[in-house]
Amino acid sequence: MNKTELKEFLNEKVNLYNNTSFIESDPIQIPHQFSLKEDIEIAGFLVATIAWGNRKSIINNGKKLIQIMGNSPFDFVLNFSERDTDKLSGFVHRTFNESDLAYFIKALQNIYSKHGGLEKVFADNSKKHSMQPAIHKFKQIFFSLPHEPRVEKHVSDPLKNSAAKRINMFLRWMVRNDNTGVDFGIWSSILPSQLSCPLDVHSGNMARKLGLLNRKQNDGKALFELDTSLRKLDPIDPVKYDFALFGLGVFEGF
Repeated sequence: MNKTELKEFLNEKVNLYNNTSFIESDPIQIPHQFSLKEDIEIAGFLVATIAWGNRKSIINNGKKLIQIMGNSPFDFVLNFSERDTDKLSGFVHRTFNESDLAYFIKALQNIYSKHGGLEKVFADNSKKHSMQPAIHKFKQIFFSLPHEPRVEKHVSDPLKNSAAKRINMFLRWMVRNDNTGVDFGIWSSILPSQLSCPLDVHSGNMARKLGLLNRKQNDGKALFELDTSLRKLDPIDPVKYDFALFGLGVFEGF
């Protein structure tokens, strides 16, 4: 199909999947439990961090995370101290364990108490057409406290050629205001045009089938290629096509 036909086809799929029924089977349902901006941010960031593997397992462990934090993520983070580490005991999602979680809570506390919060850290380091330098800087700030080296594997670095799927997904949640009740749109200091598509197996395979992506690996170079293709279809809101690519791959087996 030509560019016009492809755009029409993908726009139809965006309309099909970018609605509240999508939430029922997606990890985004976890931050949707909250109305306070900081609760949404923290719940979203932590759930996005563990968003790999079986989706049901991700959602179940996301719910456990919220329970651990007493259903008040922001309050839990701000008031967290060493004596609270017992509350994290036994938490595990694949290779993300209770000690990783303890560091993440401390790092989030540092970001909110010393750096103005998650939105400010990302917004201060964003570029006109890319959030990837901001993700790199975020990782530096996030791991500025004493920590075990192994915990760093849970935050990707685009400047090391990572597609950084989970953080790009988190940024989509926070920045896009889709008017359908899926993405939150609570970060006004970053534009949807700056975002990158969360590139994973499903979206990558679909992008290749549709001629949006040629590179075989799902890495940082592939992300740049996909972003370039999607921005030609919609320069204002390119990552809306994540819904189309993901939906075609997961729900339709296209």
